[in-house]
Amino acid sequence: MVRIKICCISSLEEAEFAISCGTNAVGLVSEMPSGPGVISEDKIKQIARKIPPGISSFLLTSKRNVRDIIEQQKFCGTNTIQLCDRLNTGDHKILKDALPGISIVQVVHVNDYNSVEEALTVADYVDAILLDSGNQNLKIKELGGTGRVHNWELSRQIVDKVKVPVYLAGGLNHKNVEAAVNEVRPFGLDLCSGVRTNGKLDTTKMKLFFEIISRINLT
Repeated sequence: MVRIKICCISSLEEAEFAISCGTNAVGLVSEMPSGPGVISEDKIKQIARKIPPGISSFLLTSKRNVRDIIEQQKFCGTNTIQLCDRLNTGDHKILKDALPGISIVQVVHVNDYNSVEEALTVADYVDAILLDSGNQNLKIKELGGTGRVHNWELSRQIVDKVKVPVYLAGGLNHKNVEAAVNEVRPFGLDLCSGVRTNGKLDTTKMKLFFEIISRINLT
């Protein structure tokens, strides 16, 4: 069963709609250097407290200091943290020890073979890895929401080599999702722009996407 995360949720109504369609997780984006879907931490907190049991609520953070991330999660109250950048102060163990019961998902931006090595290095210290198409080396960092597909061959290598669940993100939509699942074999898929029109969740795109997922999960 391929799990689905719908990201860039901007309101409780969007979260409820995504859940009604069959999503397993919602992504709530805090302050980022670039990209779509950013909402205030107050709004993240309001949405997170209404997410029903069994649905994962992801706090997307660009913070790199473990103490800042701990403080942010405790305020927002999500059950999962998505680290969109590399930590530069503290480590994943400190984060896990400080937040028992909270899942830690590390984003790896797939640009070249170094991304495979990065995933292997971090895999033992997190609950899951999310493969995206950003670029941390730009003057203004891209940490997600680019709408670009990256090299799925590298993503498949990561899936085959690590022992934790792997989510695939980056330019996914109803037109390419079947090919993505067949090529990468991820644990889950993460979508933002691929199910939106003018920044809002699109009923038709969501319906088409989840119809394909239902078919994939039945095979």
